Amino acid sequence: MLGVANARSLATAIARACRREGAELALTFQNDRLEAKVRELATELGAAVVEPCDVTRDAEVAALATRVDATWGRLDFLVHAVAFARRDELEGAFIDTSRDGFAMALDVSVYSLVALARAFAPLLARGEGAPSILTLSYLGGERVVPNYNVMGVAKAALDATVRYLAADLGPRGVRVNALSPGPLRTLSAAGIRGLRTMLSLVESSAPLRRNVTADEVGDAALFALSSLGRAMTGEVVHVDAGFGIMATPPWPSE
Repeated sequence: MLGVANARSLATAIARACRREGAELALTFQNDRLEAKVRELATELGAAVVEPCDVTRDAEVAALATRVDATWGRLDFLVHAVAFARRDELEGAFIDTSRDGFAMALDVSVYSLVALARAFAPLLARGEGAPSILTLSYLGGERVVPNYNVMGVAKAALDATVRYLAADLGPRGVRVNALSPGPLRTLSAAGIRGLRTMLSLVESSAPLRRNVTADEVGDAALFALSSLGRAMTGEVVHVDAGFGIMATPPWPSE
């Protein structure tokens, strides 16, 4: 489980849902600054493995796979909830995205999924049920969202990566999917200007007339990760109260 950074993150909601259904978990932290919080959450979740893993470093990805292999000898699912873009790239015009900012966003948010899939494919192929990789996307990869900028391009690349990995790993019995949740008040989302306006727009425009919750995303992840979703691969599943189907906000009655 990569991306569990704090109690309010979507990765934590997914981890709690999986643990509730009896899963044994491995959690990672990127650096020393995040270690204490992740270890606190690991205690809450009864995680058997807590390891450092900077997804931009192949040696750390390989070390994590080795540790999981030594602990369980197989893996039933892998959750990739990792994304990053510099704060200054998430404001102003997308055309002003810097070259190094673009490369960083794509490396951390997209290539990391490729690196992890390659490292863990042998363990997943030994998994029970319907082994699965799950990542987190967003509607900003399909449509323009103000201030999402380079992260929108990264999410579009992530969606395509899900499809290509699904085609590669399907013959080995491993599924690859993404969830595309609606906006939530998480610490990572707080870096996007206009979040409050976005939440208000979804609440007034989505067919269900509300925003989604982290627990709802966790429950959707359970379906995607478990044998309940055993025939689903290469999909980006929207968990957004229906907002993504709307072409315009509801029109007033005539």
